[in-house]
Amino acid sequence: MSSVISVKDLKKTYIMGLTQVNALQSVSIDISKNEYVALMGPSGSGKSTLMNLLGCLDTPTSGEYWLNGTNVSSMSDGELAEVRNKEIGFVFQTFNLLPRLSALENVALPLVYAGMSKSHRLERAEEVLKSVGLADRMDHKPNELSGGQRQRVAIARALVNKPSIILADEPTGNLDTKTSIEIMGILEEIHNQGNTIILVTHEADIAEHAHRIVRLRDGLVETDVLNQKIVSALAGA
Repeated sequence: MSSVISVKDLKKTYIMGLTQVNALQSVSIDISKNEYVALMGPSGSGKSTLMNLLGCLDTPTSGEYWLNGTNVSSMSDGELAEVRNKEIGFVFQTFNLLPRLSALENVALPLVYAGMSKSHRLERAEEVLKSVGLADRMDHKPNELSGGQRQRVAIARALVNKPSIILADEPTGNLDTKTSIEIMGILEEIHNQGNTIILVTHEADIAEHAHRIVRLRDGLVETDVLNQKIVSALAGA
């Protein structure tokens, strides 16, 4: 399988006053197309820093990051923004929806930057909202939607550009148990359709949905293992 992501000896150091913080000490990891990977670790383990680097929201202090065969580790902010918009769909714990826009307009927003015509933008946004079960909520604003519905809108927005990677940061952090299960079901469905998913979570039961679990500690990869429950279930299917 071809690697969508290849990270070699990635390091990230922050200077805070007189203190140097080594958020990532040396991380090497490969993620193949259509993998479903959970990044786990306690607070301060480096998982958020790694997610920001993988999402092209930040650049490493040293090391290499190859995304779909392109070295993005030393790109400018403008180049990174272009890669983000084309290659990565983000799903955040806080949904990050614009309050004055309808669900349809929120989902269509990334396509403005892609230079797509308005009619095509709305057509594509409608298509993905239907795929996450929100055909009857397209004209509603975020405050007229439940938490679960808002996260579905956020997932639809992440999918609208047909990205190669979905990066989900604590996607169920603000949701109740029943809604969390529904959202994880949607992510599973997206994975089954061929998307690569990277899930950042500190909750073991949420990580159990992934096929591979990478645990970080003190800026290093502590363990990187296949989720045997899912591997066994798929083998028996």
